[in-house]
Amino acid sequence: MSTFRKTTEESSAYSRLEQMSVNELLVTINREDKKVPEAIEKVIPSISRLVEAIVMKMEAGGKLFYLGSGTSGRLGIVDASELPPTFGAPHGWVIGLIAGGDAAIRRAQEFAEDDIEQGWKDLCEHDVSSNDVVIGITASGTTPYVVGAIRRCRENGITTGCITCNSGSELAAVAEYPIEVVVGPEFVTGSTRMKAGTAQKLVLNMISTSVMIRLGRVIDNKMVDMQLTNEKLIDRGAKMLMKTFAWDYKRARHILLEFGSVRKVLDAHKKKI
Repeated sequence: MSTFRKTTEESSAYSRLEQMSVNELLVTINREDKKVPEAIEKVIPSISRLVEAIVMKMEAGGKLFYLGSGTSGRLGIVDASELPPTFGAPHGWVIGLIAGGDAAIRRAQEFAEDDIEQGWKDLCEHDVSSNDVVIGITASGTTPYVVGAIRRCRENGITTGCITCNSGSELAAVAEYPIEVVVGPEFVTGSTRMKAGTAQKLVLNMISTSVMIRLGRVIDNKMVDMQLTNEKLIDRGAKMLMKTFAWDYKRARHILLEFGSVRKVLDAHKKKI
């Protein structure tokens, strides 16, 4: 008999939520949310090991995949989609996949997460190989779509990690670099879009940001490879150059737009020295 305990499914520590005032609801939710960074702090060594493995693979030309269902899948897709504009990462370098496909991003797809083979099929459509890293994301640690894919990855020599919010799950057992952020029962029983989702989002931020920095996508503390896709980012880039070269705003903006990124301006300046 399995002794696996899903704390994410245990009853909330609070009852009669519908009788709470708005202020009581907000204060109590916030009290629970404060537990998330404390839980993450305990597993930083596990996160570090996974980041090191990702950097090594991506330096050698590999890709990073996030794989999940529901909230977990959406969080992976959001993180992956933000890396090209933020760090100038090539599209297809980090890929987010969700059970049920793109339609599931906006609307839940019934029973999509229960197909134990589909996750692997989705990865194969993106030519996953032993050069890559695949991270399975699921609060429960038992989602068939994710567990099946990670198991197949291990069978095919592909580096694997996971982010889950229960201790001792099937997913953690099969993943090479498991991250178990145990945040306890949710404020609304079983609603893992809350603390578990917050934990997953924070860990994904830590992983992708650390990886991009280690891959040279940041200089000092600046996003020098960010894409100039709106006025806010153009303004930010111009101000970086103003500070670096003591240029006025008009000149910095003009040169930035001429070269297309802060890094290209910096590289051109180095060649002149």
